[in-house]
Amino acid sequence: MNYTLHQLQIFLKVTETKSITKAAEELNLTQPAVSIQLKNLQNQFDIPLTEVIGRQLFVTDFGLEIAETAQKIINEVQAINYKTMSFRGILSGKLKFSVVSTGKYVMPYFLTGFLKINSGIDLSMDVTNKAKVITSLENNEVDFALVSVLPKNVNLNSEVLLEDKLHLIGNKDAIQSTAPFEKSIFGSIPLIYREEGSATRLIMEEFFERNEIKAPMKMELTSNEAVKQAVIAGLGYSIMPLIGCNNELTNEKLRIIPVSGFPITSQWRLVWLENKVLSPAAQAYLDYLKKEKDNIAKKYFSWTEDF
Repeated sequence: MNYTLHQLQIFLKVTETKSITKAAEELNLTQPAVSIQLKNLQNQFDIPLTEVIGRQLFVTDFGLEIAETAQKIINEVQAINYKTMSFRGILSGKLKFSVVSTGKYVMPYFLTGFLKINSGIDLSMDVTNKAKVITSLENNEVDFALVSVLPKNVNLNSEVLLEDKLHLIGNKDAIQSTAPFEKSIFGSIPLIYREEGSATRLIMEEFFERNEIKAPMKMELTSNEAVKQAVIAGLGYSIMPLIGCNNELTNEKLRIIPVSGFPITSQWRLVWLENKVLSPAAQAYLDYLKKEKDNIAKKYFSWTEDF
């Protein structure tokens, strides 16, 4: 056997993406380069690692076992690198985050300063839906998660990072008024919802229930970005977090529709399991965050105070 770490890393990415093209994109390699390295790895085994049926690539059972072993090898190599840096007095390790989809507009700003001063830290951040974020927390697969609504039935510690404001949003041709609309407006406009289970959808529906508002759903979409584009295109209105709409509001592609009782407010929170023993890297990040979060919020998100 004469396989290399590079080949194993490429094979892991192929097993993850089920596509040579996607693996090449994520690894910043050319498709032929990925294909050659995959072939060189395959040549060292008598049993196929992958197979192509139609135009779809599948990983064989043997390939999955090799991928599992390859992941362990890569993890051990990373552990050696971290230990080496630790002996040199450099803070090292891997931080794992799970972030709800809208949180991608928030979390990077609370990470960049820490990572700049701690180059030995590697970051893994999964941007996904609320259900998967909660599952990652419950299974102890991540150090931290970012949520705007605290999950129920999970014992967590939390640190408030930022206030989240939600407004009724329309496009540049949306209805206008010199005074706030009454809440009854929701019964007369085409309303775009996020998917069931999302934090934005939950906040929105709790507001409707609390105020006994009937707000028929015109359309349901699975990400805030999709909702935003649908609103810009004039397909309807939606209640959306202010964060993530800054550029479109500035460029007047979107417009806040004033409504009595708005904005709805919640909080962006960093959360972690209550009894979790934090790694040195995770503890260092939490210490940094507690010290710097107000400065970060003021530097990058003070514009939200104007709405």
